[in-house]
Formats: sequence, structure tokens, C-alpha cells
Amino acid sequence: MERRLHLGLFLIGTGSHISGWRMPGAVDSFEDLPAILDIAREAERALFDLIFVGDNLNADPGAHPSYCSRLEPLTMLSAVATATSRIGLGATASTTYGDPWTLARAFASLDHISGGRAAWNSVTTANPQAAANFGMVHPDHARRYEMSGEFIEAVRKLWDAWAPGALIRDTASGRYFDAAKIAPIDHEGAFFRVKGPLNISRSPQGRPVILQAGGSEAGQDLAARHADVVFTVTQDKDEARAFYAGLKARLPAHGRGPGDLVVLPGVMPVVAETERQARNKLAALQGFVDEATALGMLSERFNQDMSRFDLDGPIPDLGRNEAYHAFASAMLGKARRENMTLRDLYNLVAAARGHWVLCGSADFVADTLEDWFRSKAADGFNVMPPWFMEGFTDFTRLVVPRLQERGLFRKAYEGRTLRENLGLRPA
Repeated sequence: MERRLHLGLFLIGTGSHISGWRMPGAVDSFEDLPAILDIAREAERALFDLIFVGDNLNADPGAHPSYCSRLEPLTMLSAVATATSRIGLGATASTTYGDPWTLARAFASLDHISGGRAAWNSVTTANPQAAANFGMVHPDHARRYEMSGEFIEAVRKLWDAWAPGALIRDTASGRYFDAAKIAPIDHEGAFFRVKGPLNISRSPQGRPVILQAGGSEAGQDLAARHADVVFTVTQDKDEARAFYAGLKARLPAHGRGPGDLVVLPGVMPVVAETERQARNKLAALQGFVDEATALGMLSERFNQDMSRFDLDGPIPDLGRNEAYHAFASAMLGKARRENMTLRDLYNLVAAARGHWVLCGSADFVADTLEDWFRSKAADGFNVMPPWFMEGFTDFTRLVVPRLQERGLFRKAYEGRTLRENLGLRPA
């Protein structure tokens, strides 16, 4: 079967650029449900595979506005589900601060509400500031991934605890359930004990789609075992190709093939009809960035106070990053390749929080995405608009039609569930 490019929308209500909310006419709140619904309808009109909502478990006024002031993702996407009919709905939930039964039930509920469009972005929660909100000590990286592996296994068992056909609802006999098809899971592991089953029937997809974004060795191992979609942080096509090939090569050990995992690098497109217009938009965005804000985000991403370093000096030795491994690797790799200063680095982080910024004409952006896709650096892209709505509609109305004309992107949804539209096997 011919490969088709997939597109996800990374939904941050004020835009991926830290100052996107300051653009004329921009959405300036991630608590504005009517605006969020407008964004979701535009993404569905453009035939995106899914909307993806990140999350954090602490409030920091010095970070991105949409990190500190936001709606809870599952609650928000339940509302989005009633305003859309085909687009997938992916929400982030932590395996470090949560429990498998509650999470499995919540995502099964979203899958029922949406008619089979739910996806769980499984995260270990990198930021140690979250621990204080749960009365815990933040586990180290290795322990978080050990917990996560067991957590996901328990969730999958819970989703499978109701076999197909367990709901009978036979009015003649009075039998509502086939009790033989509903079983406890009796999970007892190093971190979790879960009796099960869930008190909700098997979801329309069988199991909601699992998303994952870890780029470390432990993260890649976890993705190869469990993930259906992997989001990546990248700044370089050759690095992206190596990551793509390496991750796909891990799949056979878990009885999986290349088509069982969709790899979507994050990209912030700044696009217009001409390159000059696009550059002017990026310049306007960067003109809003102040030093304190950018350094605050850089400090959060590198998990240390970056204000103590010389902004115009070389990138310092930052040691091992126990928080954002993939981010640190991508950023420091680019900085070393291009001999950046810390000021260069914080400008890049302010632009897209460390993700790839692709700025240019619609033809240039479409050409570049096609090149990455055909080079097997990606199966598609997690699109991160710098602001809403114009920063998004520039992409949907200029780039998407060009991808369709080239036969790379769909002109209609293939199915009703997210699994069908992603080309994944039934669960």
C-alpha cells in the first residue's frame, strides 16, 4: 500500500510561539472554548488526522502562557468531540502522577463519546515541579520509565478486559451482559496493583490509540513496545532519518512491523504566498520576545537557571538533562553544528520551544515536507502553528492543497475511527 502523509495539530490555544498571542487578532486564551472549537473545525475541514493536546501538572507564570492557564485536556476534548465527527482527539496524561484504572476509564469514555477517535499521549512528566502538587518526590528518569512501562501494560489489560460481544442487551431473555466476556485483570506489579475490570464496555477502537514522545533510549524502547504514534523533536533531516530508521528497526522484536508505528516530527510552519511575507511574519513574532521570557523558557526546558550564563558566549556544558532528554539532544546538537551562542539558542526556543521552525513560501514549505516524507525522515508532521487562527489557516489553506495535488495527503477521511485514518491495524 502506498504511503500517505499524516498530519497532527499540536493545539496550544495561544500558539506554539511564546508570543504568538500578541499577533494582531490572535487567540489569546487557552480557556476560550469557542475559539478552541473553531480551531478544531478548521483542522477537520483540512482533514488532519488528529488534534494533540499536551499538558503539564504545575503552574509557572514565567513559562508559555498556555502552560500556566489552560483547560484540562480530557474535559476539553470531550467538548471538541461533540463539535467534530472525524478528527482524532489526543490528550496527554501522566504515568508518574496518576493511576491506570482512572486513566483507562477516562480514555475509554472519550473513545465512546467521540465514536472511536480517542488517543492517549503517555508521558512520564519531565518537569520535577509537578511532584509538589502530589506530595511526592519526583522519580529519576530511569524509574519514571520503569513505572511507565508497567502503567501502560495495566491500562492495555483494562481496555481488553471487556471482550467483543460482552454487551448483549437482549430484552427477551433479560440478559444485558455476557459475564464470561468480562474479566478482572488481577494485575500485580512493582508499582501498581489493579483488580479490574473497568466499568465501561470495550471502546469503539478496541483500544484508544497510544501516543508517545520520548526520544531517550528508554523512551524509544517504550515506544517500540506500545506506541502507535511517536512525536519527535528534531532540527536536522539526517538526524530525523537516523531516528526514524532506528525506531522502526526496534519493532520486530515486539512482533510489530514498520506500518504499526507512525512517526511525526514537530514543525512550526511560518508560511505565506512568498518567502518575504513569511520572513516578515517570523520577524514580527520574534520582535515580541523579551530576554526574561525567553530565558525563563530555556531554564524550564534545560531544568536549570540559564540566566547565570553569558548570553553572547558559547553554549556552556549543561550536563545531563533529567527532564527533557529529546529536547536537550536536538537543541544542543543544532547549537554545536551551527556554533550558536546562548542568545541564538534562546531565540530558537522562544520561536517553537525547541522544535523545527520552517519558514518560507507555501511552495517551499510543501517541497520541504515532501522531501522529509519521501526520504523517510517522517511519516508526517505534528504541525505547531505559531498563533491562531491566521498562523494555522496559512498552513491549511496554502500548504495542504499543495500536498493533496501531489498525491501525498488525503482528499477525504478513509474511515470513522482514528485507527482507520492512521492506517493502523485493529486493536
